Amino acid sequence: MQPLLDLLGDPALRPTLLATAVLGALSGGVGAFAVVRRQSLQGDVVSHAALPGVACAFWLGGRSEVVLILGAAVSGWLALALVGGLVRRNLAPFDAALAAMLATFFGLGIVLMGGLQRAYPGTNAVRLQQYLFGAEAATVRMADLAPLVLLGGPALLVLVAFWKEFKLLSFDPDFAASLGFPVRRLDLLLTAVVVVAVVLGLQTVGVVLMSALIVAPAAAARQWTDRLGPLVLLAMTLGAASGVAGTLLSHTLSERGRAVPTGPTIVLTITAVALASLAFAPRRGLLAAAVRRHLLRRRFLLKAGAP
Repeated sequence: MQPLLDLLGDPALRPTLLATAVLGALSGGVGAFAVVRRQSLQGDVVSHAALPGVACAFWLGGRSEVVLILGAAVSGWLALALVGGLVRRNLAPFDAALAAMLATFFGLGIVLMGGLQRAYPGTNAVRLQQYLFGAEAATVRMADLAPLVLLGGPALLVLVAFWKEFKLLSFDPDFAASLGFPVRRLDLLLTAVVVVAVVLGLQTVGVVLMSALIVAPAAAARQWTDRLGPLVLLAMTLGAASGVAGTLLSHTLSERGRAVPTGPTIVLTITAVALASLAFAPRRGLLAAAVRRHLLRRRFLLKAGAP
């Protein structure tokens, strides 16, 4: 217990713990709406499409985290706008448009990143690699928390302010439109919140793994409740707890000489939580379903008079 308390009180580790806890909570809350709306792959597209935005912002002289994140947000928005345009004009089905934008933007980002690494070798190249694979626990500073506060706070406030509208949009958009709600604008606003959550996690978790942090907490929470309010709160709690647990595990293993990156460790932690929920949730879990099938089979055999 004492070693855990020492880690939690470590000044060098505290910024990373705060960042991953806030990021996990924001991703869980936003991901709950994405999972309910069956649009989880949007987070995957935004995370991969953000890479060329980071590279372009760096090429244009942007060096602060806020500028790089804004570049990522613009690029992610552009990808989703192109997806929407293709679908509205019946040029491609939704899944095909998502796949096309993901591959195109990610390929462009890899090319631009390669050029940047040749043009700016050393520290800058290592810093940009964090947007691919996530940062090490020791590299997050208090200054890196500024984007989480400046962008993550308003994103959570939007979820709270438009709770009833987003709830209706998620479950019955046609009914919302019949009541006079601006469905398209609400959809764009909710998509904007998803974009913000994804781009904020790029430095800590990385492009490749950020989509898992959007989906996994909500998928785990979905096994325990059927109501949207508890689903969002539980997803936020699981996301924050997994962020802290993954950071502590990564830091502990790295101190013992095993260099384990923070981002993948966080993703593996929340994935383990999701798998445990899928297996052991009392109503929707695989174990509960197996027990129910066994009891039904036993009851049927007893009624049929089988020995």
